[in-house]
Amino acid sequence: MKTTLNKVELNGFVGKDPEVISLQNNSKVARIALATTENYKNKAGIWIKETTWHTIVMWNKNAEMVQEQIKKGSNIYIQGKMISRSYTDKNGKKQYVTEIQGLSFATSKAIN
Repeated sequence: MKTTLNKVELNGFVGKDPEVISLQNNSKVARIALATTENYKNKAGIWIKETTWHTIVMWNKNAEMVQEQIKKGSNIYIQGKMISRSYTDKNGKKQYVTEIQGLSFATSKAIN
């Protein structure tokens, strides 16, 4: 059987201050809105700037580090994996979410 890999690497800018929540079991979770931008020429030869927003989720010690080191506008590099989950909203409708579970990060100071 072949080995597969679920690995994501992103370098982008944080769109708003991270949301860090302490849970009842004493664990912490941080959510980061991260924007990545690609520039490319379309078929007509016009330069297009396309921004994609990613939701990054980090847990426990990483969440604490996010709370201390990251704020809106920070340039960060994230390594993690893609996760998909579902839940039922307050109206009883099933919702599907795809996020990046961040396993490590570096700020722009550490990147350079």
